[in-house]
Amino acid sequence: MYLTREEEEILAGEEGESSQKAMELIVALGKIYGADDLVDITSAHLSGASYKTIGDGGLKYLEDMVRGGAVVSVPSTLNPIGMDRERWKEMHITPSFAEKQLMIIDLYGKMGVRTTCSCTPYLGENVPSLGDHVAWAESSALSFVNSYIGAKTNREGGPGALAAAILGKTANYGLHIDENRKPAVIIDAEIEGSVFSYSMLGQAVGMAIGGKIPYFRGIDPTVDDAKTMSAAMAASGAVALYHIEGVTPEAGNFDLNGLETIHIGNKELEEAYGKLNTTDDVQLIALGCPHLSPKEMRDIASFLKGKKKRNKDTEIWFCTSARVREECPEEVKIMEEFGPVLADTCMVVAPIEGVFERTGTNSAKAGNYLPTLCSQEVMCRDVSKLMDVVM
Repeated sequence: MYLTREEEEILAGEEGESSQKAMELIVALGKIYGADDLVDITSAHLSGASYKTIGDGGLKYLEDMVRGGAVVSVPSTLNPIGMDRERWKEMHITPSFAEKQLMIIDLYGKMGVRTTCSCTPYLGENVPSLGDHVAWAESSALSFVNSYIGAKTNREGGPGALAAAILGKTANYGLHIDENRKPAVIIDAEIEGSVFSYSMLGQAVGMAIGGKIPYFRGIDPTVDDAKTMSAAMAASGAVALYHIEGVTPEAGNFDLNGLETIHIGNKELEEAYGKLNTTDDVQLIALGCPHLSPKEMRDIASFLKGKKKRNKDTEIWFCTSARVREECPEEVKIMEEFGPVLADTCMVVAPIEGVFERTGTNSAKAGNYLPTLCSQEVMCRDVSKLMDVVM
């Protein structure tokens, strides 16, 4: 793999230990995946932010990086953490967990990472442009920016994304190369057009194609639709890039002749729905995976306005970014009558196991991860049908 003189000097340790470790990791990944060289990036988005997911080993790794002088060289944002940093007691978080979670945030901050912790940084904190090379580690976010925006990133791991953020470079392979961004299958989709139907579409497509690159016909998603579909496809399969006819910026670049066509309609959507639903009774309803957008906050508040919560035994959490929570004070006031509007966290990376056993969500992404990461049985329904449980 070709390295410039400057890159060779970093690899040799001439720019310090932390930069050397970062370069060693990026070079190793490049050799594994057959990269010819490195490419400059314009931003990074880092996973490995929740104490639940990285534990004491990850905490020590971050301490070592800070001790070695690690500082990011490009705008870098952070994924959701394991708790709302101010309202963690409402989430049944223990003081010991809270202490270590706050340490993790502090360590990332010392490295220059923006500690606004969201899985939707493209809604305001970190917005790539068409053609930008980036290093993003959140599966739903990288799929969205690869596809809807047309930036270029592989499905990075947490350490790899941090190393790229420090260097401002990543290995040039996979989806950084135009040839590898071609669609592999056409999806002829037939859905009714709600945000929840896009979540089910993503679930069905991920189940059907795994990690292939789909080309969609017959849909016209908004940003919120694409957000939830990206998340579902990344969780039910491993879709990191998709194209939508007439919508995504690269969709017109490809010859579709000879590609297999898969129809997704009622039958496939019902199968996806059935796979996600494993209980008819829940203790927690958690919305915001990916984080709720301002429009979703408005829609939920409008639905809830004037209604009363009658089932006091079921908790409701609304998960969004601190930025969106601050932008929506009137919506927050209405939603807080039903449950806390939590910032910078979500049900998937919070330690809800041991407190809850059955969780309701409107997200196919959460429906895939809650059983494996949180030991939950799941109810996955549209918001209005979920709220029938408590009203």
